[in-house]
Amino acid sequence: MPVFQLTDQVLFPPPELAEESGLLAVGGDLSPRRLLAAYRLGIFPWYGENDPLLWWFPSPRLVIFPTEFHSPRSLRRALRRTAPSLTINRAFEGVITSCADVRRERGEQTWITPDMLAAYIDLHHRGYCHSVECWQGTALVGGLYGLALGKVFFGESMFSRVTNASKFCLLHLVAFLQENDYELLDCQMTTAHLQQFGAREISAPHFLDLLKLLIPTTTYDSKWPHEKNDRYGIV
Repeated sequence: MPVFQLTDQVLFPPPELAEESGLLAVGGDLSPRRLLAAYRLGIFPWYGENDPLLWWFPSPRLVIFPTEFHSPRSLRRALRRTAPSLTINRAFEGVITSCADVRRERGEQTWITPDMLAAYIDLHHRGYCHSVECWQGTALVGGLYGLALGKVFFGESMFSRVTNASKFCLLHLVAFLQENDYELLDCQMTTAHLQQFGAREISAPHFLDLLKLLIPTTTYDSKWPHEKNDRYGIV
């Protein structure tokens, strides 16, 4: 399959035309309009600091259905034993920055470039990107972030500075998704780490059908319920 060159128009080729690797298109920009259009189709940007802007649609797709989520007993015990503070949207910029920093500290490359940081922070201020934080006292020790449209949460990245911190954030996120009737958590790439929580692969056509069903055609939810009543503050 060819890799498509994007133009100034906010249009994407059909996701089903992605290469076997998942690569679909190159170019474009990280404007809010283009990012939202991409995620509605299950497409996301992923590229290194010295690479052109690359857009991906992996198939099959790893997802978690919140009703199928598996919480390991040992992890629940660890959560009760350590009793960290877990919050939502209290430190988005700290979370996304730490996701990049932790990878660099391990000597790994990161796709969270300065342009990506700015773009997702902008989406957070617009109400589309959200974070979950894990605290020890006042120290941010773990977190995850992603983008929400309709009844779908698209997970992007997570980090831990202490054992299990990002896993605790995942438990907290799924509890929020379950209580607010979200039906799909997109995990993007297949990993054994996520499969232990009940993540499973589905076909590209199935994934696209779910996105059409769960994301409104013309409008998106831009505020999460806790932003109105703070129910999901520190616990």
